[in-house]
Amino acid sequence: MENIRVRFAPSPTGYLHIGGARTALFNWLFARSTGGRFILRIEDTDIKRGLEDSEKKIIDDLKWLGLDWDEGPDKGGEYGPYRQTERLELYNSKVNYLLEKGLAYKCYCTEEELKARREEALARKETPRYDGRCRDLTEEEQARLSGEGREPTIRFKVPPGVIVINDMVKGEVSFDAGLIGDFVLMKSNGIPSYNFAVVVDDSGMKISHVMRGDEHLINTPRQVMLFVALGEKPPEYGHVSMILAPDHTKLSKRHGTTSVSEFRDQGYHPAALVNYLALLGWSPPGDREIFTLQELVENFDPARLAKNPAIYDKIKLTWLSGQYIKNEPAEKIFESCAPYIAASGLMSGQELEARRDFIISAIELVKDGLNTYEDSVKLLRPLISPPGEFTPEAENAVKEGAALLKSLIEKLSGLGTMDAEKFKLILSELKNETGFKGKQLYMPIRSALIGEVHGPDLAASAALLGPYEIKKRVVSALERFVS
Repeated sequence: MENIRVRFAPSPTGYLHIGGARTALFNWLFARSTGGRFILRIEDTDIKRGLEDSEKKIIDDLKWLGLDWDEGPDKGGEYGPYRQTERLELYNSKVNYLLEKGLAYKCYCTEEELKARREEALARKETPRYDGRCRDLTEEEQARLSGEGREPTIRFKVPPGVIVINDMVKGEVSFDAGLIGDFVLMKSNGIPSYNFAVVVDDSGMKISHVMRGDEHLINTPRQVMLFVALGEKPPEYGHVSMILAPDHTKLSKRHGTTSVSEFRDQGYHPAALVNYLALLGWSPPGDREIFTLQELVENFDPARLAKNPAIYDKIKLTWLSGQYIKNEPAEKIFESCAPYIAASGLMSGQELEARRDFIISAIELVKDGLNTYEDSVKLLRPLISPPGEFTPEAENAVKEGAALLKSLIEKLSGLGTMDAEKFKLILSELKNETGFKGKQLYMPIRSALIGEVHGPDLAASAALLGPYEIKKRVVSALERFVS
């Protein structure tokens, strides 16, 4: 393939939804796998819904996912500008061209009139569409309506016929133009409609392929007609299946976390989210589930995009995140976990740095239990500080193992250092003296140390804590639960 140019064009009206992130990813993979170019365009003409800083947050999320772009509002490029609000003169030029060619016209119908006609059509059980009453207004009629203070919109004259789309994902799809009705190109406030701006931008930016969610399929015939009217070749389209919730309804906030920023805040591994999104609606060759970004590039083929909806599974995503984190060195995990530990109040940033080696060693003990970086707070807390709360099982274990724990205190007396092997020898001595083994031996000690009956390797934990801290915690547990 030559001159592949694809784009991701978010509207800065909120967070980056995982559906939008997946669209960006598929386009990015297509560009990178073909040597093409990936363009970021900001569709910010929805002034009423636009949110301050939304553009920055979207850009930050894309960068966090590891997706870069070749042209965009922050980089510039040959076909900019890359924000729609900076392209208004271009839209005006194109709409004037269509008016001069007789392919568009001024419509003076008010919103109230249009709403009343829509309701009448629905009452007749008909599909609402514009009835074309302003199509052939004379200059005198236009002047009269304008004199009434009506601000016109500009509508496209939909030609009769059938529009056929050879979709990369769905195959051949046909639309009857007669069912569409003349649609708005330019609103009365001078802001272009979505479909018109997209076509002007895609043609002006030489976009060769458009991959997007299949909720946009309904827009495609309108856009194809506009490309033809402007004398431009339409891009190739590929409409990717929707992401549905586990109950097969449309994915929304009521189903929990659905935005990239939320996953980021919760400490998910960014590469895991990318990996997971790639598998939602795309089938790689073979039966692998874990891919690096470069491996996704090497394997991506739009022919393997699915026609059927993808089902969102947060449990699978969480598992994937854990796989990525487990494979990282403890030093790297420390850097990612530190903000969550500091934010929790468990340790200040200064304390974290001062006890850096200790925390890294603690991470080595618990990292197999980390599914997100935020999990570090819960898993490291028992190793960083004495338990404030004990589970009922841990409390019972301390009570039942009181004699064992007192013997442990005696064996720790006078010890200045501790390693795992030395602690194992102490456990062996306790086993021989008490006859306890297995859970009888381990549970009371672990419970006294961390307040839970299950946790990281006991000998390694003891080596990390050291004899003084072990003795202090055991004494505290006995004083708390044993009279």
